[in-house]
Amino acid sequence: MKYLLISLILTLMPGMSTAEDRAGEFDYYVLSLSWSPSWCRATGDDRNADQCRRGGDIDFVVHGLWPQYERGWPQDCRTVERDPSRRESQAMADIMGSGGLAWYQWKKHGRCTGLSAQRYYSLTREAAQIVEIPEAFDDLDRDITLPPKVVEDAFIETNPDLTRDGITVTCQGTALQEVRICLTRDLQPRDCAPDVRRDCSRDRVLMEQVR
Repeated sequence: MKYLLISLILTLMPGMSTAEDRAGEFDYYVLSLSWSPSWCRATGDDRNADQCRRGGDIDFVVHGLWPQYERGWPQDCRTVERDPSRRESQAMADIMGSGGLAWYQWKKHGRCTGLSAQRYYSLTREAAQIVEIPEAFDDLDRDITLPPKVVEDAFIETNPDLTRDGITVTCQGTALQEVRICLTRDLQPRDCAPDVRRDCSRDRVLMEQVR
């Protein structure tokens, strides 16, 4: 009975990886774009991360391309595909900030796509190129505070194919954390499932200036 209960709990908790998570079996993607200055202040500065160096002019970076179910998501799947080399992961640093993040995203999410590591990295780059960053946030030269909805509005205006339900903004404390955009398996904009549509509840968020 105890093991049956544990199995039921794992099944009902979205996002928890179970033995049923199979590589290649998912419904859509979430492209997660992280506001680099916020991550640097919260985490990266303490790590002396390269992306946080002054003069790098880094604004949004790709946090990941995540396979999703219509409810929940797979992670840490088994795959027959080989892991990427250190060089292949490091080559993603220009859009992800570091090769370490690229490797971590492959292990947790990329293996669940059923793609090869090379194809997963290539698809992540394709997804990042599809979404245009609003000009107002490019090389932001001062700290600003604004409603999360205004961030969404800017992305929708710059990317007219996005829908209001196809993008969500998250925050960490008072700071903008991420912009998450939902895409079909062939990288077309689509509405996010309800469990992904969890916008930041703050009235305003801080976007620190680009370094």
